[in-house]
Formats: sequence, structure tokens, C-alpha cells
Amino acid sequence: MRMSQLLVRTLREIPSDAESVGHTLLVRAGFVRRLASGIYTLLPLGTRVLAKVEAIIREEQDAAGMQEIVMPVLSPYELWEESGRAAMFGQDALPAMTTEGRGGVFVLGPTHEEVATTTIAAEIDSYRQLPVTVYQIQSKFRDEARPRSGLLRLREFTMSDAYSFDANKEAMVASYDTAVAAYRRIFERLEIDVVPVEATSGAIGGDVNHEFMVPTTIGEDFFASCSSCGLAANIEAAVRRVNSPLADATTINAPSCSRISTPGTGSIEAVAALLSSRGVTTTSILKSIATLDADGTPTIIVVPGDREARLPHGWRLFEETDFASHPAIIRGFVGPVGLSGVRVVADESIRHAPHSFVVGANEADYHLIDVVVGRDFDPDEYGSFVVVDDGDSCPNCGAVMHLQRSVEAAHTFQLGLHYSSKIRNASFVAEDGSEQLFWMGCYGIGVSRLLAVLAEEKHDDQGLIWPASVAPYHAVLVAIGAGRNPLVVETADSAYVALRAAGVDVLYDDRDVSPGVKFADADLIGVPTRITVGGKGLDRGICEVRSRATGEMVEIPIEALLAGRLSI
Repeated sequence: MRMSQLLVRTLREIPSDAESVGHTLLVRAGFVRRLASGIYTLLPLGTRVLAKVEAIIREEQDAAGMQEIVMPVLSPYELWEESGRAAMFGQDALPAMTTEGRGGVFVLGPTHEEVATTTIAAEIDSYRQLPVTVYQIQSKFRDEARPRSGLLRLREFTMSDAYSFDANKEAMVASYDTAVAAYRRIFERLEIDVVPVEATSGAIGGDVNHEFMVPTTIGEDFFASCSSCGLAANIEAAVRRVNSPLADATTINAPSCSRISTPGTGSIEAVAALLSSRGVTTTSILKSIATLDADGTPTIIVVPGDREARLPHGWRLFEETDFASHPAIIRGFVGPVGLSGVRVVADESIRHAPHSFVVGANEADYHLIDVVVGRDFDPDEYGSFVVVDDGDSCPNCGAVMHLQRSVEAAHTFQLGLHYSSKIRNASFVAEDGSEQLFWMGCYGIGVSRLLAVLAEEKHDDQGLIWPASVAPYHAVLVAIGAGRNPLVVETADSAYVALRAAGVDVLYDDRDVSPGVKFADADLIGVPTRITVGGKGLDRGICEVRSRATGEMVEIPIEALLAGRLSI
């Protein structure tokens, strides 16, 4: 491709909507353009990178025995009602967009578990046809409330999603391991360092799942890791080891709990400030969070005041209507003492706390002091209800865990019977003649998101540095002084033809602009190899070849270039 004909406009200024270095460079280098919040057009350079990423994904998944299909973007709303996920739209981690047409209401697919299950169930009726894994690379739609960082979190994006179907649990695990191994090879070829971590299943479902996290400073997620035993878990799934019991209610020397006026203190920090003269700190206050659990039962989560509460999947915080329906629970002054008809769960760390606490009195502008766990209230359940923090103890070995900011690049799930038990006719005839449900797995890679990940991880002050496997072009050919020396034009033109004939994917910068502009654009775009043909070099019979990644410069004979012999 001649750059004079390429649809690209590089920018020197920083885009006004840029949120990260990688996003800035993708816009400045002419890879993407914003159409609306969370919606981007990929220009030719971005499209070429995306196509090369997709090619690697296809090659590895095909090699793993997966079969490519194309499922409809639109699926009937009734299918999502059948699986139970229709109710999640707009409120869970899987918001979707719907459209109403002459045939009814349809979902613009955020993911395709329902469609895949229905499709395969119609094609397979015997165990002899199993196992089978299908995949597609397709646009997905999610009504993100806060799109961010360019291609990192979008309303419309490209995903590679795969679905495995097996006859039993053991076979499902084998298919899962095969898919995970394929994902590892994909990321190795993309030169992306990923850390598989334990995660929650969210709206997808299933028991066992892993996120492939890329440590990066612009990440929207965190994962906790232990350098001693190797444990790694997403912040939503990570738990900590709680210290050994220190005390119980009978050993705490505290007077009976009493009511104290705390006007205008709707936060832990405000309560601690008001009662600081009594020695109260955030650690001596219990935070009580009003929620509805997955079954809709009103549940108070009690955690130490200096920790953030972790909501189990399917639970949600009280909203205005919930407080109105439960007048005994007062916003800003919620507490676990004296509640009736409300379940109370508490973090394990407060079970044997060696001191009393301050809690909300379930009365506006009042708290209770000298509250002792086990004496003044007994939780219905203890568990891990706090978000893990840097420095917490590993639940496996007790060593210190650390948090790493990261981006999710892929997610794999062992679904089990989660969908086949809900979707009609999702069964097959087993070897013994009985009717059995499919054991399923699903696997997803955010393909367009990988462009953002690569841009964040592969750049310097001058611009992008694409890995050779996905760079938009293998080499950029730059002609210097062409306007003054016809031999430069003739040689560069011949080199362009020879390189293309030799199979080198080359971008020829034949524009009538200064050498500085050509070099700056070559660095900004991030093509791995730059070949410079100029008058002075021709006088010596050489051209310059420079590595974008290392900056190393070598000279090669013009004869080799014109013969298409270029080691890059």
C-alpha cells in the first residue's frame, strides 16, 4: 500500500477524549475514530491489526479442534426468558440491548450461550457426536453505563466466543483444559503476558471459571496474588485468611450497649469524627450494608468499618423503594441489633473481635455504642464478605497477598448443566440409551479490546510498537529526497514491487513531505521495520534498515533490497 493512497490522517495533538496513552496513540496514529460514547470506527490500519489478531485466534482454535460457525446477532427475547437471564438486562454485569421488530422483541447479543445451546441441541442427538466445540468471531453489544479508555470498554465490540458440549463432567473438564491451552498459545503469539486467575461466574453461570488478566496501570480490575503459593484470584472472588480467634463475648469487658445521638452522620468517617473523643475510630465501627440477596430476601451484611463490603453474585444494594418497603431499616443508620424479619450475615473477622463496636441504631441520627458481637446480636451466617486489600493474608498459606491492577483479556467457564437444564430439548441419547443433558463450557476473548491492551503495553514516547505478528504492515519503506533525486524514486518504486513479490507486507511512504514527518509517522504508527532509501545511501550502494522496537540500525546492499531479500 502506498501511503499517499492510504486512508490515514495522523495527529500531532492529543485527542480531547483520550483517557490513556494507548487510546491517545490509537487515535493519533489513525487507527480508530470515535463515533459516539463507547462506539468506534476502525480505520484501515486498525482493521488490519484486528484481522491479524483474529487470524491467530482462528488458527489456534482450529488447531484445538474447534469449529467455526456464525450465529445471528439477533436472538428472540423469549430465549433469554427461558434461560432466566432476561431479568438481568440493565441491572447486572450482562446488560443487553433489545430491538422491537415485526417478529417480536429481539436481543442484540451480548453473548451467545442461549443461541449456541439451541443450535447444537438441534444438530446433535447422540453421544457418538460428542464432544464438539464451536466458536465464532462476531460483534457483541452491551449497554455499558460508563464506556472508557477507547476500545477497552465499549457498547459494541468484537468477541471470539466458543462453546463446548460434552457427554459428562469429566469430558467437559477435558474440553475446558483444551480451550484454556489454546488461549495460552494465542496470548503467547500476541506477546501479551496474561495471568489466569480464579473469578466469579457473574451473569454467565457455572462453578469453575478463570479470567485471563493483563497487569497494566490503566486496568479497570484488580486481582490478588500470593508470591508464596501462587494463588491468584480476581478481586471479586478473592478471600483472605482471618487471624485466629482472639476473644469471645464473655471475655470483653464492656457495659451494656446504649443509644447515642449522632445527628448528620450518614457515613463511617462522620461517626468516627463525632465520637473521636470516646476513642472511636473506623476500626471500632461496624458497617452494615442493606441488600437483597439472590432470592430477594432482605439481608444486612456486617463488615469492619474500615473495609469495603463484597456483595455475593446476584445480591444488590437497597434502593429507595426497598427502604420504603422496610421502614425498620434506616438509610445511613443501619445496624444489626434488634432487627426482626431481616437476615444478618457478617464477615468472619468480627466473630471473635477483642472489643466492642459502634453500630447504627436503625433510627435516624442515632447509633449504639458498646455493642458486643455474640452478646447483643448473633449473625445468622459468617463468611467472607470484605473486598481483599493489599497486604491481606493468603487463604491457602497465610503469606501476604498483593493487588495488581489489570485488564481482563479473556474469560473461560465450566458451565456444567446451567443452560442445558433450562433450554428446551438440550439433551442427547447416552450410550446406555437414556436421555442426558449436555455438559457445557464457554470461552470468550475480547478481540477488539486486545488492540487497546497491545497499545497500552507496546509503545514508547514516539508512538506504538506493534508485535510483528499483528502489526498493520511488516515494514514501512521511506523514500528520502525523492523530489531532488529521480534515482531515489526509481529505486524505492522497484524495492516496493520486489518486497511485495517476496511476500513482505510493506507500506510505501511515497508522500511529498519532509523526512522528519515520514520518520515521525513511521514511529507513531509502529510498523516493526523501517527501510530508508535516500540519495546518500544510493551513492554508497546501501539502504538503512531500522528496528522500531530496539532502534537498532543496520545497512544492507541495495541489490539485496531490490531482490526482495529482507530479514525482518
